[in-house]
Amino acid sequence: MTDHPTIVLPRELMQQWREQVWFVKNEAEREERLMERAAQWGADQELEACCELLDSLGGDGEMIRRYRRPKPPSLKEQALKTLEDAPGPDYPMAMTVLNADQHALIRKALETLPE
Repeated sequence: MTDHPTIVLPRELMQQWREQVWFVKNEAEREERLMERAAQWGADQELEACCELLDSLGGDGEMIRRYRRPKPPSLKEQALKTLEDAPGPDYPMAMTVLNADQHALIRKALETLPE
């Protein structure tokens, strides 16, 4: 039987993630965000190990990275998608409801536009 390396999440990274989600008041949501980051980190570690193995066997690990970790959408694309998905209009007033993260994303996208 072949020994396989164990993927261990560094304690420093766990602490960094805790510090990044401290503001989330809902404990279940905060825990969900931490679990999502941990799952993504583990998947990234496995992808890198597979790409390195493929490279060492003469394959194209970079091709796998491109397909498994595609370039994220641009800030403009994210902002437009956020507005497209936002609930509204509400009766009796037409309004779109955004959470703080969505608001910050749209503000960031607008601030990058030239005057």
